[in-house]
Amino acid sequence: MFPVYDVIVVGAGHAGCEAAVAAANMGSKVLLATMNMQTIAQMSCNPAMGGVAKGQIVREVDALGGYSGVVTDHTMIQFRMLNRSKGPAMWSPRAQSDRMLFAQKWRNMLEAHPHIDFWQEMVSGLVVKDGRVRGVRTGMGLEIESRAVVLTNGTFLNGLIHIGEKQFGGGRAGERAATGITEQLIELGFEAGRMKTGTPPRVDGRSLDWGKMEEQPGDEEPGRFSFTATPPLQKQRHCHIAYTNPQVHEMLKTGFDRSPMFNGRIRGLGPRYCPSIEDKIDRFADRERHQLFVEPEGWDTVEIYVNGFSSSLPEDVQYKALRMITGFENAKMFRPGYAIEYDFFPPTQLQISLETRLVKNLFFAGQINGTTGYEEAACQGLIAGINAHRAIQEEEPLVLKRSEAYIGVLIDDLVNKGTKEPYRMFTSRAEYRILLRQDNADLRLTPIAQQLGMRGLDERMARVASKREASRGVEKLLRRTSVSPDQLNGFLEGKGSAPLKQKVKIHSVLLRPQVNLDELRAQLPEFHQQLQAHDAEAVKLAEINLLYEGYIRKEQEMVEKMNRLEAVRIHDNFDYQKLGALSNEAREILSQLHPRKIGQSSRISGVSPSDISILLVHMGR
Repeated sequence: MFPVYDVIVVGAGHAGCEAAVAAANMGSKVLLATMNMQTIAQMSCNPAMGGVAKGQIVREVDALGGYSGVVTDHTMIQFRMLNRSKGPAMWSPRAQSDRMLFAQKWRNMLEAHPHIDFWQEMVSGLVVKDGRVRGVRTGMGLEIESRAVVLTNGTFLNGLIHIGEKQFGGGRAGERAATGITEQLIELGFEAGRMKTGTPPRVDGRSLDWGKMEEQPGDEEPGRFSFTATPPLQKQRHCHIAYTNPQVHEMLKTGFDRSPMFNGRIRGLGPRYCPSIEDKIDRFADRERHQLFVEPEGWDTVEIYVNGFSSSLPEDVQYKALRMITGFENAKMFRPGYAIEYDFFPPTQLQISLETRLVKNLFFAGQINGTTGYEEAACQGLIAGINAHRAIQEEEPLVLKRSEAYIGVLIDDLVNKGTKEPYRMFTSRAEYRILLRQDNADLRLTPIAQQLGMRGLDERMARVASKREASRGVEKLLRRTSVSPDQLNGFLEGKGSAPLKQKVKIHSVLLRPQVNLDELRAQLPEFHQQLQAHDAEAVKLAEINLLYEGYIRKEQEMVEKMNRLEAVRIHDNFDYQKLGALSNEAREILSQLHPRKIGQSSRISGVSPSDISILLVHMGR
């Protein structure tokens, strides 16, 4: 009935979709197994992609040939570049998406791929022989053979939904939980844990008084996520901002005794950086209000997502509290918020390739690894899909360094440090964030994807070459073009900047903190005409490279130092127990994890700098 597949991907959320596409574009024959074909690429929580650090990840996924950026560009209803007031390392794109169009576009792109097949049924177990995964077993008892498997089960593994004192099995509202896989993995020797996440109530936009809320428009010149020629956004829908108040807080407190979070029925750890509304008013009791983002779910629906009001309180308490928010006095609720508990597997059980240590050719990606967020899931799926293909070809896995991508930071953190709460990416987690900007993800990563053999990248590589060459041309123009005092002194004095005493290069004027390139262009018509011959993206890249030249050079020097450690390979059968000078903790954890490189060892919790020095001495370094 079934052929032998190269890769079976279990789960069709953001991780599963990217895993399937990545493996297929590498040349593998892929089966994407899901319990419900109607919920492929479902945005289970807020209808948005990107945000602080997350936007960088989406651009990196796109640069490596993933589809999340393309899908977002085709289906977004608003675009904003966050953190514009800060340096470019902090700029983070975010798009509000049409929830239904997003899922539809993903499914259309998956179905158009000749190397991807589909099967709608719950996968209840794995076929494992001689320490190697050989396929999957379905709820109906079918066995489907494959050479590698990627598990991307999201919140479905023994999922349990909580609303007040009610609880029932489910992986998402209206969908059943997945059973069998956790139990089998534990039998195979894996350690499992429980985590929780939550979602807010959805309300009827026709029942809200929009005039009482703050309007939050998109950017006047909306950008895009993909580095390909996706269509620009022609019109946008506004989001709005509302606030809770002391009356809302008091009403919510009346349900605390029935809250699963406070009465101990929820055992899993929740996301620290996206807490429920009841958690916020409990932890920040001195705050009189909390901000809410009132987000439309699409172009042609009245359904509204109340971002910031995630809750598992009884539905009647949620409803009464909502109606105490200014602008929500007559709100009608589509469905209450809820919390969901699910199984995850501590990611220290993975190799840096996302292959499990216990079962060969079995890969984990997404929330099964303890992460939260569509973007974090998507990038793991992409890497797992690539490495599943490379594993069956007996090729070295793709391992992105911390200096190469936020994706590398995320996976390195997970595998080497683990996580005791849902992991979310932040710019602060990346030590080389000036190098890892969202604007240069294509320059960093598309050549890597091409070297791997990812298909369909010829046009992308031509764009990368053109962008690199154009930005260098703009940098040369900025360094060689001179400007005289009579051209700029009036402008500089108006900005409170010292006047010029002689002709200088435009580059030196641009380094002044009060001046930016757009303002200089307005003062220098001839120079403006010269820049117009270049692509706007290349001009911005050149400006950033010149402004932050010293910082970029410093980070590159730090990277070179770290790369010397990363290059020191540790043999797979290295016996740490024989190194008596190592601390007991280091011996134990290094024997358990068997890191591949010295650099990786240095980032493992419990391994001290002195332990690394001992290793280096032992290896003749």
